[in-house]
Amino acid sequence: MNVDPIMELNLIIALALAFGIGLSLGLLGSGGSIITLPVLVYVAGVPVASAVGMSLAIVGGTSVAGVWWKRRQGLIHWRAAAWFAGTGVVGSLAGAQLTHLVSPGVLMLIFAGLMALVAVRMLVRRGDDAIEPLPDCRPLRCGLAGMAVGLLTGFVGVGGGFLLVPAMTLFARLPMAVAVGTSLAVIAANSFAGWLGHLGHEPFAWGMTSAFLLAALAGMASGARLGGRLSPVTMRRAFGWFVLAVAAFVLVNH
Repeated sequence: MNVDPIMELNLIIALALAFGIGLSLGLLGSGGSIITLPVLVYVAGVPVASAVGMSLAIVGGTSVAGVWWKRRQGLIHWRAAAWFAGTGVVGSLAGAQLTHLVSPGVLMLIFAGLMALVAVRMLVRRGDDAIEPLPDCRPLRCGLAGMAVGLLTGFVGVGGGFLLVPAMTLFARLPMAVAVGTSLAVIAANSFAGWLGHLGHEPFAWGMTSAFLLAALAGMASGARLGGRLSPVTMRRAFGWFVLAVAAFVLVNH
C-alpha cells in the first residue's frame, strides 16, 4: 500500500505539535488547547466539523492526566472545580449544539479572532499574582463564570484554560498554582461534555485522535517536569507569539 509522503510528513508534524500542546498545558495549565483545532484542520487535514469533536477529546484526555498529577501535589481546589465544572458542563453541551449552526468558514474566522485575543492577553499580562490569594468561591459568581467558559468550550472546541485561570484568580481568589491545577479539572469535565454533544453529528477518527492524545500526554508529562525549571513569564510570552502567528495563518488561509 502506497502512502502519500506529503500526508505522512503532515501527520508527523501534527503529532509533534500535539506534543507541544501537552507541553503547554503541563507548564501553564492553558494555551495549548487553542492550537489543537487549527493543527487538526490545516496540518492533519481533518474537516472543521469533525475536528471540533476530536479537539475536545484530545484536550479533555490530556487534562485528566494533568488533574492526576496536580492532585498528588495538592494543587486542586475541589469546591471551585465543582462550581466551575458543574455549570460549565451545561454551557459546553449548549455550545456544542451551536457549532453546527454556522459554516466552517465562519467558525474558523471566529476561532482566529479568539486566538488573537488570547495571544494579546498572554503577551501583555503582567501576572495575576498581584491579586491577593484568599480562596472564596461563591456559587453565583463562580457558577456564571464557569457556564460562560463552558459555552465557549463546546462551541469552538477549546479547553478554555486561558479564561479559567484568570477567572479563578479573580472570582474564586485562588493562588496561581492552584488555579492552574483546578482549571485542568474543569477543562476535563467541559471537554468531555462538549465531546458527547458532538458525537453522532460528524465522523470521528478514533485512530488519529488516539495518536494525538498519546503525543499530547507525552508533552504534558514533560511540561509537568519542566514547570519548576523554566520561567512562566518567558514561556507565556513565547507561546503568545506562537498563537498570534497561528491566528494570522488561519486568517490568511480563511
